[in-house]
Amino acid sequence: MVWVSLYWPLKHADWHGLTPTDLIFPFFIFIVGMSITLSVNAMQAKGITKQSILRSGVVRTVKLVALGWFLALFYYNFRDPNFSWLDERLAGIRIMGVLQRIGLVYLIALACYLYIKPKYIALTFVSLLIGYGALMIYTPYSLPNGEIVKGLWLHGNNLSAWLDNLLLGANHVYYATAKPLAFDPEGILSTLPAVATALSGILCGYYISTEKNLGKQVRIFTLVAITSIVCGCLLSLLIPINKALWTPSYVIISSGLAMLCYALCSYILDIRKVRLWSAPFLVFGANAILFFMFAGIVARILIMIPVADTSLKSAIFNQVLQPLFGNYLGSFSYSLLFLLASYLVMYACYKRGIFWKV
Repeated sequence: MVWVSLYWPLKHADWHGLTPTDLIFPFFIFIVGMSITLSVNAMQAKGITKQSILRSGVVRTVKLVALGWFLALFYYNFRDPNFSWLDERLAGIRIMGVLQRIGLVYLIALACYLYIKPKYIALTFVSLLIGYGALMIYTPYSLPNGEIVKGLWLHGNNLSAWLDNLLLGANHVYYATAKPLAFDPEGILSTLPAVATALSGILCGYYISTEKNLGKQVRIFTLVAITSIVCGCLLSLLIPINKALWTPSYVIISSGLAMLCYALCSYILDIRKVRLWSAPFLVFGANAILFFMFAGIVARILIMIPVADTSLKSAIFNQVLQPLFGNYLGSFSYSLLFLLASYLVMYACYKRGIFWKV
């Protein structure tokens, strides 16, 4: 009930469509792209070679993938005496995932920035979206019943799902019971347009590094952002907006919104100098991966700890928050309490200078 009774902005779209929650992941990947530009420029200014930077990127990717697998395996059902961790977790480990996608996208985007000129990165961005869209629309694939289809954007019935089902297997994806094809929302083929999202961040980061006039930055970003959002909305008439498939329309709209948010924050923080409100974001952003791991581990622990015939998480909601606030506000209160607890831990790390770099 905790996750069912959510206010609309806090839920993902059921399939096609867009909610504020659907913007969190592409915004993060957009920021990854921006950070690549700034960090690589700083390292090259120190004389660090491209090969060394790329090797460091490979190590970082391996670490991110390993952390993603750790989270996938971090669970044990203490309430079920017949639960087998080896059979139900290790043997069915989810191969792809959020951290795995971040790692792969980071490495590919890093290589692009190191070895491709900025003007060709823009061309690569467009090529990835056109290529991915063309593959999804024109490449035929077979369903389990032998039917040959193409051009579908349905849940469990699209080219991306077919490739996940073929290469990853139904036991190793998030939507293992999807019909007719099991698939992963962070799957193989949809990683390509996710790279495009990172490239949009790289292009913005490159512009920031070359244009020092903050006012002009804000104006250009606002103009490009609004243009992107309009173009994405027009494209959605042909290709639906879909996070799980990371469709081209989703990439263009989410990148435009990320750019618009950056322009707004730059105006408020750097031009107007209104900064007090940004403190919590600074605390979380300084330890983004640690925050993600902490939240993932603690959330699983709350599910694993048995309380009578249920979990500690369910007990907190059903016995405390739901009677006080009802389903929706109770669920929202649980999320706020969890976020507050996470913030206190991250704030303690921030004050002590503890920053976990992957």
